[in-house]
Amino acid sequence: MAQAETGLSDRVERYIEALRRMQRGDFSGAALAVSTNGEVDPLAQALGALAHTLAGRARETERFDRLIQRVNAGLLLDEILESVYDDFRDLIPYERLGLALLDPDGQTVRARWARIDGGQIHLRRGYAAPLAGSSLQTIIETGQPRILNDLPEYLRQKPESESTRLIVAEGMRASLTCPLIANGAPVGFLFFSSTRAGAYRDAHVETFMRVAGHLSVIVERGRLASELAEQKRAVERQNRELSQLNEHKNTFLGIATHDLRSPLSLFEMATSMLLDADAGISDEERLILLRDMERQARHMLSLIDELLDVTAIESGHLRLELMPLSLGSFLAEAVERHQNMARPKGTRVILSLAGEEGTVRADPVRLRQVLDNLISNAVKYSPTGSIIQVSAAREASAWRISVTDQGPGILPEDRARLFQAFARLSAHPTGGERSTGLGLAITRRVVEAHGGEIGVESVPGQGATFWFTLPH
Repeated sequence: MAQAETGLSDRVERYIEALRRMQRGDFSGAALAVSTNGEVDPLAQALGALAHTLAGRARETERFDRLIQRVNAGLLLDEILESVYDDFRDLIPYERLGLALLDPDGQTVRARWARIDGGQIHLRRGYAAPLAGSSLQTIIETGQPRILNDLPEYLRQKPESESTRLIVAEGMRASLTCPLIANGAPVGFLFFSSTRAGAYRDAHVETFMRVAGHLSVIVERGRLASELAEQKRAVERQNRELSQLNEHKNTFLGIATHDLRSPLSLFEMATSMLLDADAGISDEERLILLRDMERQARHMLSLIDELLDVTAIESGHLRLELMPLSLGSFLAEAVERHQNMARPKGTRVILSLAGEEGTVRADPVRLRQVLDNLISNAVKYSPTGSIIQVSAAREASAWRISVTDQGPGILPEDRARLFQAFARLSAHPTGGERSTGLGLAITRRVVEAHGGEIGVESVPGQGATFWFTLPH
């Protein structure tokens, strides 16, 4: 009797010591599962199970505490999910973790993030599917996770499930889908997937739901932080754009006060002289004044047209009227037109075709604008007596049209500003011609609107070749 009491007393001491250890957070060896005579001790067994459960909860709490600290430090959504992937492997089995969020209307589920162990992701960010009628809708309505322990078999039963087909192609064989509920409203889903069939057969659903519940709040905070960060970036982009627009406005006002005021003053002076009956102007002097007025008016109209073009392009109102054009004939007309304009400078404009006739779909008015800009610039910046060559050659998927001059070339510091609005370069026109700095910016946007590209090849002091492409 005394021996039995002594044995009972020893076990009670062990139980008390086990409980004290658990109070200190020590769950290792919390209690012996068998008594000294080899028989199962139900109380010791219960204490061992409790220790195991509390150890799991302690690991969960530790993970979440660490994650919450990172969130409070400013972690964004993708960074949070990376931490979840690395930290929760011993709580839930998975080789793939994915997140999908509901669109603001609550009608569409959209893949937001995924990571997989050593494989290729097929179900990528941006993949979307309607919520209505899907198995995910049932998960939202019941608030319960969905476990699929044989994904290939599920795909055979539901071959129309594109998302299942994609993750099976990634090598996944089992999946656990948990709803994410924040502030009482569904926000999305966490998808745990494993390469092992049956990975979730002995799953403790309450563990998954508890983990998903905590993650719902954390993920929602990360999503909101990411949205705020994106809004901040958007505001900063808008501020930069507004700053650029303000600079353009100031430049425009400078051009308006200088490039328009000066010719208008000359225009007014010439008009006053022509209207003055006592001025004693000869017919030859009158003709000189009229020609100068015409030249000033042409310059002002050109400037206004370019400013209107920039305004239309920047506001997204550039419209193209595409039609088939014979490229050779179109280039020949442009060369002939500029040959006459270049003759007073002793400059020749010649056309060089690769021998192939070609047709392009382009807006004839806008294409003429591009060619006139490039050829007139070549004439404007080339020395007297030089040659401007216009050429075209067929490439794999486009025609490449080039305008080559013998001017001063493009300095390296000018290249970055070359196709920007209001850019003024180091080189100066050789005949005193005027430039608004808008032509090449308009040309670039027109070429890009046609689906082409534009660029320049130049060695300072050895001329320049401006080229652009037009799709076949």
